[in-house]
Amino acid sequence: MESLQDEKQREVLMRFFKTGPGEYGYGDRFLGLKVPQTREVVKAAKDTPLDEIPLLLLSEWHEVRLCGFLILVNQFERLATKRFQKDADAVRKRDDIVTMYLQYATQANNWDLVDLSAPKILGHWLLLPTRLGNGTDDYKREVLDGLAQSESLWHKRISMVCTWKTSQQGDPSWCLRYAEMHLHHPHDLMHKAVGWMLREMGKRVSMDLLREFLRQHVHEMPRTMLRYAIEKMSETERKEWMNYEQK
Repeated sequence: MESLQDEKQREVLMRFFKTGPGEYGYGDRFLGLKVPQTREVVKAAKDTPLDEIPLLLLSEWHEVRLCGFLILVNQFERLATKRFQKDADAVRKRDDIVTMYLQYATQANNWDLVDLSAPKILGHWLLLPTRLGNGTDDYKREVLDGLAQSESLWHKRISMVCTWKTSQQGDPSWCLRYAEMHLHHPHDLMHKAVGWMLREMGKRVSMDLLREFLRQHVHEMPRTMLRYAIEKMSETERKEWMNYEQK
């Protein structure tokens, strides 16, 4: 990956991911690789032993950390196909991946690292058999609650964005729980994440559920969050909600 460095692209990425003083990505370092280039490396290295992946996750380079997380995604998804969902060995290996993901979640320290990994690892795990914590939904909620209550912006975003997968599979409860929990978060990146997940929940599960959530919380929702949440509604209804919010 270091051999693919591109100075011009590096400068573009540093601006795009807000790495300047006082910005959310301050201090992050980039090689200057585009995501398709990183995915090519992932494809070639998809069978990297699990105990070697922390070498990638602990890298100073953003793209190398992304590579590590995407290898975890690739390995998890192969173990989560229908024929492996209840297989004892696959369950154990998936749990090992989830454990590693949680151990190194701090390394997912920008929105792309979170968004490209959390739904497909942690979100998918919520829907599958597990031996962690005796395999209960209560334990899964404890894990997500721990992330949601962390001081880390990125841990909080993981807890929200991972609900994309559960909503895709028809379960709105995770999205609604963490949307309410993060309703008053001060950062714009969380406003976008919550609104985005609410929009996906409405699209995938029930627009009426989304409307009910909005009726309860529209007066306290940040404007960006509301705008993201109602994107799939008609123009007329969007205007009604935006005007309602201003009353």
